[in-house]
Amino acid sequence: MGRTFPYVGPAEIAASVADGPSESPLRSPGNTTEWIKRYRHEFGRDGCLTATFVVDEDGFLRLADRHSEHVACAGGRPVLAAGEVTLRLEGARAVAEEITNQSTGYCPDAGSWPAVADALKRAGIEGPSGYTSAFVFRRCGSCGQINIVKDQHFVCSVCRAALPAS
Repeated sequence: MGRTFPYVGPAEIAASVADGPSESPLRSPGNTTEWIKRYRHEFGRDGCLTATFVVDEDGFLRLADRHSEHVACAGGRPVLAAGEVTLRLEGARAVAEEITNQSTGYCPDAGSWPAVADALKRAGIEGPSGYTSAFVFRRCGSCGQINIVKDQHFVCSVCRAALPAS
């Protein structure tokens, strides 16, 4: 498999979800069909649903409500990838219309894409050839805040200190 990403977000968030169940892995297209049936009511009129996702250490996709924490979706375990995915229904089939690595709890880099591609394939979900938006993360050395770097602007959004370039 690829590189694993440990949870690096706030300890209190990890602790708050520690006793909760993790999401079930989508090991096959059949599992994905079952997931769609369970959550079909949450797809909007446009046929789309944005969800939190992780690719677990075994390479399987796990989906959860968009407002849930990645660490809860992963059961507190390290992941191969994490982010958000917008699924569109085409009949009984899901297509990943948009997919990002946006997870400040795990901060996966863009190199995590191959794990996502493999997990989508296993789950029978057609997807793009890469992240539709890939984010860069940096932890501030001054205040400890995790930041998403936008437009190569390496400045902490909390304390305005310079962020490390790498």
